[in-house]
Amino acid sequence: MPSPYRALFAAPGSKAFSAAGFLGRMPLSMMGIGVVTMISQLTGRYGLAGALSATIALAAAVAGPQVSRLVDRYGQRRVLRPATLISLAAAAVLLLAAHYDWPDWVLFVACVGIGCVPSVGAMVRARWAALYRGTPQLHTAYSFESVVDEICFIFGPIVSIGLSTAWFPEAGPLLAACFLAAGVFWLTAQRATEPEPHPREHKGGGSALRAPGLQVLVATFVATGAIFGAVDVVTVAFAEEEGSKAAASVVLAVYALGSCLAGVVFGLLHFAGAAERRWLLGVCAMAVSMIPLLLVGNLPFLAVALFVAGLSIAPTMITTMSLIEEHVPRAQLTEGMTWVSTGLAVGVAVGSSVAGWVIDAAGARAGYGVPAVSGAVAVVVGFLGYRRLRQPAPGRGGSVGQHGEREERHVA
Repeated sequence: MPSPYRALFAAPGSKAFSAAGFLGRMPLSMMGIGVVTMISQLTGRYGLAGALSATIALAAAVAGPQVSRLVDRYGQRRVLRPATLISLAAAAVLLLAAHYDWPDWVLFVACVGIGCVPSVGAMVRARWAALYRGTPQLHTAYSFESVVDEICFIFGPIVSIGLSTAWFPEAGPLLAACFLAAGVFWLTAQRATEPEPHPREHKGGGSALRAPGLQVLVATFVATGAIFGAVDVVTVAFAEEEGSKAAASVVLAVYALGSCLAGVVFGLLHFAGAAERRWLLGVCAMAVSMIPLLLVGNLPFLAVALFVAGLSIAPTMITTMSLIEEHVPRAQLTEGMTWVSTGLAVGVAVGSSVAGWVIDAAGARAGYGVPAVSGAVAVVVGFLGYRRLRQPAPGRGGSVGQHGEREERHVA
């Protein structure tokens, strides 16, 4: 591990909470695809499988910010454990209902309960922020967590699908639930690195989404999420048209690999200048990288195009986390991070749905027009909201009440 990353873990407890966060985040990439695999194997109803997966995503998009808001107010341990128990109980009901062929409405109710799962990535990033707020190390920490996210998305679906197809249909979601339980309870057992709650500051302060800068970030990432959701669905359809549906998982893993490598390199660098400018450049790069997908003619070319497209993802996400720190009160930092994840989740649901409709109407190659249009929308929203991002409010999370520290974080 390069020395800037090694230096991160000199802080007591950092290795333990990072490892726990990795386990707790695996369900993010395993549960949805695991449910699709399980239901399609047990019933052969792909429509039901997709609807259940979308229900989990949308329920998490609604419940996630509320759970994180309570975390900011009362602390991680007091909130995450009950929320996780609700999610685990709902997952148990889902597995039983699927196995014993209970009515469909039971499946949907269970998926809504699974949506109470906490945003473990936001919890871990909040711990890094508590350790390194106002220092260049925080940029490296966010880069490391972005790489962990990509690792989860490279291996999580492969493990989930592989277990459900090779062992028994419920194996993928079951393992995802086990990862969630182990990760969250291990993380919340580590009290020394838990960020201090802010009950008085937070009470009556309203949602973190009231911050104008956060509104811009969330709106942009709805469009960005549509890129991700559309690319996943269209790539599977394109691989099937090419006669090698199984290759879709490899191609999508290459997409995540590009983001992973870019995140590693980005974390080794420190930048002078405003973070909002780098963020806008990243959004533009993601949009431009969708154009070559419209010209794909075979799977190898698609893999290369997606690898290049992935190079802009992690740097943009890392910069987004830095901007959240500048635009959201410290007492609402976890909630602010979760709102961005919510925007992504909503975008993924919209993008995958629209892409599926386009594929049915005009074929897989035409489907790549959906991420291209989504990228253009993200750029438009980013430019329209750029002025808000240039004006972080005083006393926000990353500034610690002193705007000068904002500049210090971005100077090598």
